[in-house]
Amino acid sequence: KERQKERQKERQKERQKERQKERQKERQKERQKERQKERQKERQKERQKERQKERQKERQKERQKERQKERQKERQKERQKDRKKDRKTERQKDRQTDRKKERKKERKKERKKERKKERR
Repeated sequence: KERQKERQKERQKERQKERQKERQKERQKERQKERQKERQKERQKERQKERQKERQKERQKERQKERQKERQKERQKERQKDRKKDRKTERQKDRQTDRKKERKKERKKERKKERKKERR
């Protein structure tokens, strides 16, 4: 009877130990799962941040390109305006020179006429 009691106690202790081991294993598994989840979450967050950064960079590049295009257009417009002005000035100068020449010719003709008259 004593031995029976002893064996029973032993088995009970064993079962208790087993259950404890099991619970410990379970808790460990749980913690591991949690850590894994956390790491996954972190990686996801990181990737998201990276993608966001990339998109931002892209948008910035686009805006910069746009501004550059705009400035180029402006400069082109300015140059065109300048050329137009230059051509206008050139034509004006040409006309002025032509008129001057014409007047000179006229005066010469007049003087010639005068001298002819004088001689007569």
